[in-house]
Amino acid sequence: MKVAAVFGAGGGIGHAVVGRLAQSGYYARIHAGSRRPCAGFGSTVTPFTVDLTDEDSIADAATAIDAPPELVLVTTGMLHDAARNISPEKTMRGLNAASMARAFAINATGPALIAKHMLPSLPRDRRAVFAVLSARVGSIGDNRLGGWHAYRASKAALDMLVVNFAIEMRRTHPEAIVVALHPGTVGTALSAPFQGGVPAGKLFSPTTAADHLLRVIETLTPANSGTLIAWNGERLPW
Repeated sequence: MKVAAVFGAGGGIGHAVVGRLAQSGYYARIHAGSRRPCAGFGSTVTPFTVDLTDEDSIADAATAIDAPPELVLVTTGMLHDAARNISPEKTMRGLNAASMARAFAINATGPALIAKHMLPSLPRDRRAVFAVLSARVGSIGDNRLGGWHAYRASKAALDMLVVNFAIEMRRTHPEAIVVALHPGTVGTALSAPFQGGVPAGKLFSPTTAADHLLRVIETLTPANSGTLIAWNGERLPW
């Protein structure tokens, strides 16, 4: 019985990924986690609630997934939050401790805690993938513009965690693949204020982004573990 789990199913990309996984017929059970239960996917999808900032809720969710998952995909992320007056900083003068703490909590700490509770449950005797959504702007080697300090730094931290987890998993789960994925610019609430300058053909719908990501995931091998890979299969620098 093939099992998948998606954390962040309430977001645009996560919701589309769950839909595509359900349509594929490949997975007998798909666990779809979000802050509020998602519905309407069909009988193969089991919704669950999870709070990225509450480790107990993450632990409870992991315990409820009672079969080793072949795929765990973390599609959560935060770039701006109007309710908390958080937006990407154009210069260092815009830095704020509370905003930075929130960015790291959502973009790095939350996914790390999901990894803590989910990675040990991956099957040891066959291929399995643990993937998190990162971002090209989190690449230190690809940074040419600066700015967006908290978002860039929190995604760079996530990337380092992916490398650490990949190294650790090789010792116990040699066929496991731990990767960070860059989905491109996707037409979701996360990118909504920043879509004006996106070149034609480079703003993907959530469904298109889900197709890209799942296509990349299909091609991964253990040799890819610990890397950052773009939606088109390109290996990006850390």
